Formats: sequence, structure tokens, C-alpha cells
Amino acid sequence: MTHHLAILQVVLPLIAAPICSLINHSKACWLFATTVAWLVFAMSLSLFLEVQTGGSIRYEIGGWQPPWGIEYHIDALAAFVLLLVSAMAAITLSAFQRSIAIEIPKHKQGLFYTAFLLCLTGLLGIVATADAFNIFVFLEISSLSAYALIALGRDRRALTASFEYLIMGTIGATFILIGIGLLYMQTGTLNIADLQARIPEISHLHSVHAAFAFFTIGIFLKLALFPLHHWLPGAYAYAPSAVSTFLAATATKVALYLLYRVFYTVFGFEFSFEVLQLHYILMPLSILAIVISSLNAIFQQDVKKMLAYSSLGQIGYMTLGISLLSDVGLVASILHLFNHAFIKGALFMTMACFLFRTPSMRLDDLNGAGRTMPWVGMAFVLGGLGLIGIPLTSGFISKWFLVSAVIEQGHWWLVAIIVFSSLLALIYVWRVVEHLFFREPSAALVANKQPIGALLPFTWIVLLSTLYFGINSDFPVQAAKAAAKVLQ
Repeated sequence: MTHHLAILQVVLPLIAAPICSLINHSKACWLFATTVAWLVFAMSLSLFLEVQTGGSIRYEIGGWQPPWGIEYHIDALAAFVLLLVSAMAAITLSAFQRSIAIEIPKHKQGLFYTAFLLCLTGLLGIVATADAFNIFVFLEISSLSAYALIALGRDRRALTASFEYLIMGTIGATFILIGIGLLYMQTGTLNIADLQARIPEISHLHSVHAAFAFFTIGIFLKLALFPLHHWLPGAYAYAPSAVSTFLAATATKVALYLLYRVFYTVFGFEFSFEVLQLHYILMPLSILAIVISSLNAIFQQDVKKMLAYSSLGQIGYMTLGISLLSDVGLVASILHLFNHAFIKGALFMTMACFLFRTPSMRLDDLNGAGRTMPWVGMAFVLGGLGLIGIPLTSGFISKWFLVSAVIEQGHWWLVAIIVFSSLLALIYVWRVVEHLFFREPSAALVANKQPIGALLPFTWIVLLSTLYFGINSDFPVQAAKAAAKVLQ
């Protein structure tokens, strides 16, 4: 059975998704979906441990050998990302049962869990598959289900946000598909390892250069890298709380994984960064993303939208590490992918806790909420410290690696930008803290004692994990180094 875990972790949620739509009981549907998510996490953990001890895992579907058959390939990078995605899916479903019951109409909850499991299937499939066209298929599965999940938000603006995401996501997927088609036209293969071997021989062809350009724009759109980011703030802000948490922790991280896989593995480092010099595009866009997104976050009145703009800046940190063209920079990028997922997941979970007792996520509606809900308020403060990159938090560890990579390259001016952006993060986090603790709570907020359920304990579990990895960073650092070694 263990031999088949590579495919089972994708097939299980795929089969479970339509079953959820047939279960005519919301709590039973939640229990079924949550059980599936934890089983998938157990499979991902088993794969991660096996890769750490025994090396990469290759699984041939139907016994057909690649490049003729479809292959799944789990290396150190894929195993690390699979573990992250499955962990956040299991935690989200476990924590948000009451929140989903409140935010989603009862007759749509079965469809919610169906779409959630399909989104999980797509994200896992993108990471696990070693077939270029399969990447596109799983990309569409995750994207289409994400559009539906976002549209289920209570605010009518969720429909607009979902539609905007649909348009931009479709354009990005189309560009990626065109890139795949151009490579297939020249190589006659869709297997990633086969493409990696054949592309150096035909790297001088204009069609290969065009494929590279299509992949670049398509992945940047999916990644929400500035200036192709306009779909993300609305999608995060107006989606149901569970969806905001899950997508913020996983969707852009899988898109970043795709960037690693395409530019380091398919096209190769030499072609991507020495011939076509992608870093000359990546570095300025990363800097603009860090600075402009952080400035935008300061002026937001909706805290979920503020966190969304913050995510855009954090994406900039990840791509900046890649653009440095160093081993330490790549490790910093992968490390921040992991650390930011849990930090931002915890912060969105705190917002979901507040939403049980406040009418919206606007700053004025949060006045005094930290005083009436001290454990939630404290959780936001600690998560905010991680976002800023204060020592003893996991955010500090990944920023330290990034600063080390920058200093190693002699780019002292970039250190100033990173410090400046951290100060901007301090400003927008402090704005929320001021409203939570230094404003008088409304009478309605004081009187509202609606129970939060499992959401607060799971919020603290995620939050404490970020603090633990800030004090003892051996696990994420070693895993990030192993993942970076795969790409070098």
C-alpha cells in the first residue's frame, strides 16, 4: 500500500469530493471531509519521511514507463510542499466547522466541502505530477473550485472578486497551456524529466523562447506577483473565512512551487537565468511588490484586505530570494514559503474568531475586540510579530536567511529595502492592535458571547508552531536546504 501513496493522496480527495455532495447532512459531510483531509496529511507525512531517508519516489501510473506514461515524482521539494498543503487543509477543516455552518447556507454546505476537496486535489496534483499537461489539468481543477469557494462569501462583492479571479486565472492558465503546447511541438514529450533533457538541444529556437515567455506571464499571474496581482486582495477579503485561510496558506505557495519546477527543472537554471536572465525581471518586480503592497496595506480599512496586501509583499520576499541567484537566496525563498503559510494562516484564523462577535472585519468594527476577546487579540499580536519578522518567530528566521543572501551578494541597498518594508509591516500591524486594545468596545460587542468552538484552539496550535520554528528552526531549515539541493 505504501508504494501507492504518491497517487492515493491525490485520488482519495478526488473520489471523496462528489461523495460530499451526496451526503444530505452538513455535520456528517464535515466529518467525512475532515477525515479525508487528515488521511491525506498522514500520507503526505509518510511520503516526506520516506523521501528524507530513501530519496525521491517515482510512481508510474498504470505501469506505463515514462515518457510514454504519466509519472508522479516526489522529491524533497515536492514532499515539503505536499506536507504544507495537506496540513493546512486538515487544520482548516478541523477548525472551521462552526464558522462554515454560520457563513455558508445550509443547503450549500455539501457543495462547499465538495469544492474544498477538489481544490485540495488540484493543489496536491500540481505538486506530485511529473507530467506538464497534468500540471495544467490539476491547475484548472484547483482554480475552478477556488472560484466557486470564493463566490460563496456572504458579501455580494465575493461574486465580483470570484469573477475577477476567474478572468485573470483563466488568462494565466491559457498562457501556461500555450507554453506547454509550444514545448510539446518541439520535443514531442510532456514528461518533465524528458523535457529537461531535450530543451538544451533546442534552446536556440524562437518557439522555446516564446514558451518561456508564456510560462513566465502565466505563472506570475497565478502567483499574483506585482503588477499581475489585482485579483488577490478581493479574493482573500470577501471569501468565507475558511477559504481565505486555506488559499492564503497554500494557493500562491503552490504557484511558487510551479515557478521553481518550471524555471529550475524544465528549462534549467542556465537557460532561465544565464541565457534569458529572468532575474533582471524578477528582482525589480519583487522590490516593487514588497514596497508598494506594504504601503497599500497601511491604508486598508478592512483587515482581511490588509492581510491580502501583506501577502503580496511576502510573495515579493520569496521571489527576491530566487532573483539573487545564490544557494542561500533559494533556501530563504523556500523557507519563507513554509513560514509565511503558517503565519498568514494563523492571522486569517484570528480574523475568523473575531467575526463570530463583530459584524465585519473593518477596523472600526474591531474597536475593543482584543479587550473582550483577549486570547484572540493576543494571537493576532503574536502572528503580527511573525509577519514583521521579530526575533523568536519563524518570520525572523526566513528574513534572516534572505538578508544573509543579500549581504553575500553585496547588495546593501536591498537590506535597507527589507528593513524599510518590515517597518511598514509594523505600522499596519500596529493599526490593528490600536483598534483591538486601545479603543472602547461597543455595547453589542461586550454583550455578544457567541462560542467560537474549535477555531481558537487550532489558531493557537498554528501560532505556537510558528513560534516553535522561530526558536528551533532545524526542521524547516533542513527541509528547505534539501529542497533547494533538488533544484541546483
